[in-house]
Amino acid sequence: MRLSDLIEDFIKDMLEDDDEAIIQRNDLAGKFNCVPSQINYVIATRFTPTQGYYVESQRGGGGYIKIEKVNVTKSNYLMHIINSIGDKITAKEVDIFVKNFLENDIINEREAKLIRSATSEKALNTKDNDELRAKILKNMLITLV
Repeated sequence: MRLSDLIEDFIKDMLEDDDEAIIQRNDLAGKFNCVPSQINYVIATRFTPTQGYYVESQRGGGGYIKIEKVNVTKSNYLMHIINSIGDKITAKEVDIFVKNFLENDIINEREAKLIRSATSEKALNTKDNDELRAKILKNMLITLV
């Protein structure tokens, strides 16, 4: 398991007990024997609003990072994602969304397979795959709302 995965799992374990976790970046870096920027990387890439988290950072001597798990309804969550997609999306980005949907019980395995299949490079054979993929994904998510 990669260090980033271990740090992510540790923070998610903290969030299971409570819907928020307050982290001292340097303390966590010391626990995992890494540089503080590694903690920043994990938080910036794995605890984003589209993944259902709100992050607040206070810098300085008594600085901290507060991560809150946002509890929203399935419909609100999907509408937020639909509005954040934009005009283009890559297959890799779709896969990240699908993984997050599964982790948060927004969709089931069958729906995940259908979304991945409909938005895959193999299914799309146009010069504007990313634009078509965004339209297909948005329409599929609207159907799930």
